[in-house]
Amino acid sequence: MIVILQSSASLMSVIGAPMLIIGGLGLIFGLILAIASKVFEVKLDPRVEQIIAALPGANCGACGKAGCAGYADAIVHEGADILACAPGGPGAAAIIARIMGKEAGAMDKKIAVIHCSSGGHNNTKWKYAYQGIDSCKAAVNIADGPNLCTWGCVGFNDCEKACVFDAIKVDEQGMRHIDPDKCTACGACATACPRKLIMLIPHDQHVHILCSSKAKNPLAKQLCGTEKPCIGCGLCGRKCPVQAITIENNLARIDYSKCIDCGLCATACPTKAIGDIKAGKRKKAEIVAEKCIGCTICAKICPTKAISGELKQLHTVNKDACIGCEQCVAKCPKKAIDLV
Repeated sequence: MIVILQSSASLMSVIGAPMLIIGGLGLIFGLILAIASKVFEVKLDPRVEQIIAALPGANCGACGKAGCAGYADAIVHEGADILACAPGGPGAAAIIARIMGKEAGAMDKKIAVIHCSSGGHNNTKWKYAYQGIDSCKAAVNIADGPNLCTWGCVGFNDCEKACVFDAIKVDEQGMRHIDPDKCTACGACATACPRKLIMLIPHDQHVHILCSSKAKNPLAKQLCGTEKPCIGCGLCGRKCPVQAITIENNLARIDYSKCIDCGLCATACPTKAIGDIKAGKRKKAEIVAEKCIGCTICAKICPTKAISGELKQLHTVNKDACIGCEQCVAKCPKKAIDLV
């Protein structure tokens, strides 16, 4: 028994000393780190924290920065644009402007649009049965994709997976639909699409090209499963009253800085490759007699010459010629034009 106790005491003396040394070193290093953290502390600008709180926290990258925290830091220390947060919209911009002591300015709201009407189970012509990774990006790397139209939607929904706002839905036919009420124009879907079929356009524009094919007619029709391809005929451009449409590489393009959203291009398209959400819903201009001063501004601005009248005389609108573009309504200084 005495031998066992002596052995235990000897063992404790051998182990105890290193333990005390290690514990002491740990305490010393801890104190050093604590002091260093105070000495070398990086003070966070309180404005950064306030801006982070004002942002939606989606970390979608629409601002071009690495998440909301990175964007907030860039606003404070780099002078980044306070209107760059699409998901936050005008509300977040107004709060950030107040924090930074700036004017928020106008923020142009946009929405994502898919420039392809194919991609569904029955709307696409296939050249082989793809059985690889369930991803558009992976599919297009094998023989330029499984669908005949090498400009069209592959249909594996990378865009839907990338959307953190649940704004893209796939219906029973495999077609993708963007909910305008949920879309924040963050651009994540546009980045995810390997064929660059998704673009951000002004939310108040209702006319857009439903095709991205650059194939010449009749090949374009042969490749497209929907039979709604753009064939580059140029009829839409000739019909456009403000020259907002051009044909590039057999494909129509809309310049939204010029487009007045009249929808005439959609009515002219022989293949229905131009979609018009407001088709049949546009109102016509009507002069309010008691307000009109005959300034002729409306007549001069009307792209179809639907308004006529002499200087300082009541003007009239030719309803058959009016296309409901609302240009006259926006320009009338007396608010003498209604839409009915």
